[in-house]
Amino acid sequence: MSSIAPTDLTDTHWQALHELAVEAMTHAYAPYSRFKVGAAALVDDGRLVSGCNVENAGYGVTLCAECGLVSELIRTGGGRLVAFACVDARGRACAPCGRCRQLLSEHAADGMVLAMPSGMMSIDEVLPDRFTAADVERVVGEESRRAADEQ
Repeated sequence: MSSIAPTDLTDTHWQALHELAVEAMTHAYAPYSRFKVGAAALVDDGRLVSGCNVENAGYGVTLCAECGLVSELIRTGGGRLVAFACVDARGRACAPCGRCRQLLSEHAADGMVLAMPSGMMSIDEVLPDRFTAADVERVVGEESRRAADEQ
């Protein structure tokens, strides 16, 4: 199976993502803020995944649409996110919050593209100097070396 890269994206991909994000938004549970959000992404194997926000009376427990999207990504086989779109109740692009940018970056293909209110941006542009698995490995590796030296 061939893999889809961010450089392969067409208007057709973006239209499908927008439509799926709008559809996902219709399932949002937002009785408190009334701010319904839907998100959709293209996976490197060609699948589309989506999610909607789910609020909770205990606001800290609220799930953003991106959380549902990443959960569906993992539930349906994993992969890398190539393109991402997020919409509000009027179908307008909305930006992921900082927490969700980090969440998306964990599963992003190199050069993942996001449809932002200001236009198309790469994951590196929306989250520069992001924390990655390499940062964890660097610290874990240093701790392992330190422990070995102490023995």
